[in-house]
Amino acid sequence: MPLYGLGVDLGWLAIVPAYLLGTLPTAVMVGRRYGRDLTAEGSGNPGASNAWRTLGRRAAAVVLIGDMGKGALAAGMGWVIGGRALGVGCALAAVVGHVAPLTRRFRGGKGVATLVGAALVLLPVVMAVLGVAWALIVRIGGVAAAGSLVVAAGLPVGAALTGRSPAEVAMWAAAGLVVITRHRDNIGRLRRGEEPSLSD
Repeated sequence: MPLYGLGVDLGWLAIVPAYLLGTLPTAVMVGRRYGRDLTAEGSGNPGASNAWRTLGRRAAAVVLIGDMGKGALAAGMGWVIGGRALGVGCALAAVVGHVAPLTRRFRGGKGVATLVGAALVLLPVVMAVLGVAWALIVRIGGVAAAGSLVVAAGLPVGAALTGRSPAEVAMWAAAGLVVITRHRDNIGRLRRGEEPSLSD
C-alpha cells in the first residue's frame, strides 16, 4: 500500500502492532493465575522453561502456546498485508517486543517461542527440522537453552538453504541474533557446565 508521491509503503506500519503484540506478557499473566510472579522466581525469565520449573508442565504449555501464538500472528499479519518480506519484518518486531517490551521497561523474555511461532508460519519445513534437533538436544542433555541456541542460529541458515532472498535471510539472522544475545548468561553457564536442566 504505497503512499504515492512520498514513496512510503504504509504496509510497513504493521511493524508497530507486531511489536506491541510481542510485548504481551504471557508468562506474567499465567503466573498471576497461580498467584506467582515468574519474574521473581526461578531464573526470573518470563518464559516457558521457567514456567516448567516453577509452575509445572501445564502452565509451561500455556506459556509456550501463547508466546508462539504471538510470533505466528505477527508473521501471518505481515504476510497477508505485504507479503513475505513484511511477514519476516513483523516476526522480527514481535521478537523484539517480547525481549524488550516498552511496557515493562524493556525487561522481557528470551524470544525463543515467539521466534519459533513466526518460523512455523514462514519457514515450516526448516522449523520442523530444527524442532526435531531441539527435541533431541533437550532429550539427551535436558538443557533447553542449548536447543534454543541451535534454533536461533539455524533459522537463517535454513532460510538461505531453501532459497530465500538475502534480505529475508538477513532479517532471520537479526531475529536469531536478538535471541542469542538474550541468552548470553546461558551461554556462560553452558561453557562452565552450570546451566540447569528442565528437571532442576
